[in-house]
Parts: sequence; structure tokens; C-alpha cells
Amino acid sequence: QVQLVESGGGLVQAGGSLRLSCAASGRTFSGYAMGWFRQAPGKEREFVAAISWSGGRTYYADSVKGRFTISRDNAKNTVYLQMNSLKPEDTAVYYCAADIDTYYGGTDYRNYDYWGQGAQVTVSS
Repeated sequence: QVQLVESGGGLVQAGGSLRLSCAASGRTFSGYAMGWFRQAPGKEREFVAAISWSGGRTYYADSVKGRFTISRDNAKNTVYLQMNSLKPEDTAVYYCAADIDTYYGGTDYRNYDYWGQGAQVTVSS
């Protein structure tokens, strides 16, 4: 079992920054891949970013590339999502997820086994 707890969401003006954190517990954190997804009201859950268990491989949705950065600190059992130059269309509930079966979880939410409770990010125009 893996428990994931997100923090760091909030309200920010367009152009601002936020950093989300996701603290993991229950299994050896360095042994599984992590991802961030988001879901806006009335929309499907969409991929944001993913990182391999070692941190050596990352991947981003085109909509956030160049603005968001995913990273992890295996010593702290935490994955981060640094979000810069935020836009109103980034408003959503952000979820972190763990894929315990593969080196790199990828973009498909079905690859992920455990999910956090979500953190609300609201970007005002």
C-alpha cells in the first residue's frame, strides 16, 4: 500500500507561481514512478507530468511544457510540481499518483496504482 498526500494548492493570479508537494508513505519511495494529473470541472482527468523512479526521466503535457517542472526527493519521499507562469486554464484539482509496477508511469492514468486526495489550484485572471 502507498499513501499519497498533496499540499501547496491555493489561489494565485495569472502569471504567478505555486509549488505542489506530494508526500508518500507505505513503500520504498525510490522504487516507483510518479505522476501529476489534473481535472477541471466538467472535464476529464488529464496528464500533466511524470517522473521515473530515479528522477532521470521526465515528461510533460504540451500545455505545461516550459512552465511546469516535476522533481522528486527520494530521501524525503516527496515529489514536487513547480508551476510558473500560471494561466486561468490551469485551474483544476491536481492529483499525484504512483505507479509501483514500472520504471516510468507515462501519460495514461490507468498505469497508476495509487492516488492522492487532490489539491485545488485556482488561477484568477
